[in-house]
Amino acid sequence: MVKYFNGLSNRAIIVGAIAGTAGVLGLLWLRRSRKKDPRILELQKSHVHIADPDRVTDLIQTFIDGGKQKLQVIADFDNTLSRYACNGTKCLSTHNVLEVSHLMPSSFNERSKEVHSKYYSIEIDPSKTMEEKFPYMVEWWTKAHDLLLEYNLTQQTLRQAVEESNLMLKEDYNLLFGQLIRHKVPLLIFSAGLGDIIEEVIKLKSQLYDNIKIVSNYMDFNHHGTLIGFKGDIIHIYNKNESVIKDSTYFERLKKRTNVILLGDSLGDLHMAEGANADHVLKIGYLNYNVEQLLHTYMTKYDIVLVGDETLDVVNGLLRNIL
Repeated sequence: MVKYFNGLSNRAIIVGAIAGTAGVLGLLWLRRSRKKDPRILELQKSHVHIADPDRVTDLIQTFIDGGKQKLQVIADFDNTLSRYACNGTKCLSTHNVLEVSHLMPSSFNERSKEVHSKYYSIEIDPSKTMEEKFPYMVEWWTKAHDLLLEYNLTQQTLRQAVEESNLMLKEDYNLLFGQLIRHKVPLLIFSAGLGDIIEEVIKLKSQLYDNIKIVSNYMDFNHHGTLIGFKGDIIHIYNKNESVIKDSTYFERLKKRTNVILLGDSLGDLHMAEGANADHVLKIGYLNYNVEQLLHTYMTKYDIVLVGDETLDVVNGLLRNIL
């Protein structure tokens, strides 16, 4: 079954059964002339939620018509390109890798846990607006980074912590990276996490291809390999937009790539394409927790919502038709 939610009120839930072959809504048959098989089979799955199937159909057709020359991908990392959970166990985020590592002193682990507990509850508090949460997120990231400085983190400890952690990329990440590099489609990883750890994970599991650019919080190490600070301004969950992309020419170089696939898992990720010369943005959101409470909101913001999905099947299916 595929669930289509037409309209955005709580009362409107229409379940479309998938049966037969041609003309089934659940297969999202694309209109107009087609050069490729228009069926995006990955959108049939029961965890895929689409508020406006016609809009999604039109966007996908536009992306197919535009081809690889007009395409770029912008993705969050933590819980988007990386797993939220594996076999029922919560996976670590880039910050969590160090916060819970046995390679760090126990006092660091305890203090990091206290900071996380305080501010995470604010991040997910549905009663607060993004504007109200903003200063708390700055406090959170500042305290977390100051702790790493206080405990003299080294590059060697960071690398070993990543290797020993359960931070992992979603299923079929190599297919995603492979399709994009093969067709020379740019991938911007825009993360409020730790850029050094993102690089380590990708190098450990795959390859940091030339078409990948990472915008994140990067550490500054001295010649002894000891942390002495952070580079640039703090990037947190609610300021992920063009204001923190220091390479101001990035989107300028991609100005002809006006079709954007955006992948995120939070409402803050919706702003990642700001600054891009985008005519069309297909927003795909991973909803990993509080599904009953948040599904309606996510469906008002994202074109496609994926509930509890630890794969990259949907974006890979889209790319298979576009490229």
